[in-house]
Amino acid sequence: MAATRARVRQRPTDGSGWSKGALDSPLAPSLLLSILSRVFVTFEGLDGSGKTTQIELLAKLLRDEGRDVVTTREPGGTAFGEHVREVLLHRDEEIVPWAEAALFAAARAQLVEEVILPALERDADVLADRYIDSSLAYQGIARGLGVDRVLEMNLQATRGLLPDRTILLTIDPDESKRRVGDEPDRIERDEDFIRRVDQAYRELAELFPRRILQVDGTQEPRRLAKMIRGQLRDLS
Repeated sequence: MAATRARVRQRPTDGSGWSKGALDSPLAPSLLLSILSRVFVTFEGLDGSGKTTQIELLAKLLRDEGRDVVTTREPGGTAFGEHVREVLLHRDEEIVPWAEAALFAAARAQLVEEVILPALERDADVLADRYIDSSLAYQGIARGLGVDRVLEMNLQATRGLLPDRTILLTIDPDESKRRVGDEPDRIERDEDFIRRVDQAYRELAELFPRRILQVDGTQEPRRLAKMIRGQLRDLS
């Protein structure tokens, strides 16, 4: 199976019991590259950063090579997940930060069991629009719940399944607003919050540089897709 399970204790860095290596990769790079055939890749970034476009383009490149590819999104990707998506993104009711984080984790647990793990077990590549790093950025850092606490909850929810590589598409928050237009979802309406999320993602890229590949989301999409595929080639 391509992706790695990372529900392992490593040397604590802040008393939480989790080191940043637990999220970067539980295996040495040389061992990781030697066992991977199919890949689990997640795409992160602000709304409008081009995640959906890049997933579509990368999926086509991989399929053109004869590979089996499954694409999905968060929250969503399952019937239960789509219900959660409606509550989280499209209703105006107030949701407290821990309830928000728990709903994302619940939808993610269903997605892993119903879509991601079955795909990986049959040796398909999986490309996901958002995954655990969204919760770390939005709820862990930007909402102040704490990266370690949000991470531990999500590792429990996903049975420790982490992506082989995460592509972080960065754009300026003002550009994100322009691309999204006049109808942002419930979470993206607060401009100050979105600036905190943007900074949070950049902090995560610095914390986990072996796993998170940060790229400029304003580049020409097809050129960017080919560059991303080149970065992933050693994994597959």
